[in-house]
This record gives sequence, structure tokens and C-alpha cells, in this order.
Amino acid sequence: GFYANLLLTQTPEHILTQTKNKTEIHCELKKEHTGVYWYRWSQERQHFEFLVFANTLGKATYGPNVSQDKFRVQEARSQSSYSLHISHLHPSDNGTYYCSVSQSSQLLLGSGTRLSVVDALPLPPKTTMQTPVPKKPVPWITKSKAASRKGPCSPLVWVPLAAGVLLLLLGLVPTAHRLYRLRRRLWLRIHRQ
Repeated sequence: GFYANLLLTQTPEHILTQTKNKTEIHCELKKEHTGVYWYRWSQERQHFEFLVFANTLGKATYGPNVSQDKFRVQEARSQSSYSLHISHLHPSDNGTYYCSVSQSSQLLLGSGTRLSVVDALPLPPKTTMQTPVPKKPVPWITKSKAASRKGPCSPLVWVPLAAGVLLLLLGLVPTAHRLYRLRRRLWLRIHRQ
């Protein structure tokens, strides 16, 4: 049977990657062994599939219908760490991968690594906070700089100014007319006497 234990440490716990990529799973062994087995648990098919066995001499034995181009086991120099390299990933590779060692007719399993292969990775959620736009400092204009500027005044300046002058002139017309009439009356009075 299969037994999970703490003598085998697998990393990472979960891998999410895209189709056609490659990945690797690490297995740290804390006991004497003759080699490491790699299995895949398929949720869809509900069974363990033997992938590959790599002995301490570096020789690999593959399971039936398992591609040697797809799975490769790499051993560390200390012979206490193994990595399963998986290339040309496809959604059919989804499952939980276990490294394993044999001990007195039992297989001790690692903690497992869940591999999820998708056609496209999900986009990160958009944040609602917007970064504030830095305000540009307003340059101070001294009288000398303002006086040195050349060119016509802006319409924002001369249009209200012209309108104000026009209203002032229109307001003076009745007053000028009254003054004219008053002057004429005085002139007539003086000449009648």
C-alpha cells in the first residue's frame, strides 16, 4: 500500500502554469533509499499512474505509455534530493504528483504537488484605487517677467475689458444728453433776458 510520511518533503505544494510550458517538482529524502519513484494521481481516472523510477546510479525506468521526452528525473549530488522535470505541458497532465521510496514492501509517499495546466492564466484583479497624479508646481510670475512678455492680450482679458468700457459709455449717453438740454435751457434764458 501507499503511506504518506514526513521522511519525504515535496515542494512546491501547487503549480499553476500554461500549456506548452515546463515545470519541476523537488523531493527531499531524509532516509536511506535505493532510488525514488514518481507517481501521478488522476482525479478524473481515480487511480495512481506510475511515471518513472530513478535509482541512485542515475538509471531511469519508465512506466507504460510514459514519454521519456516529457519526464526526466535529476538527482542532486548528495543523493538526498531529486527533481522531476516535466516538459510540453498539456491539460491532460493535471493531477497530484508524488515522489516515493520503497521500505520493507511499502511505498512511502511525499506530501504531493498539485499541478494545474491551463490554456491561459487568469489576469490579476484590477485595483479600484487610482494613483494620484502629481500636481505640477505653479510658477510665480513677477512684474518684471510679466512686463517682458510680448504679444497681444488674451481674449479672456480684452473681451471683458471692452465690454466694461462699452457699458460705461452707454451709461454716459443719457447723462450727456441731460447736460446738453440743461445747457440749452440756460442759454435760451440768458438770451431772452
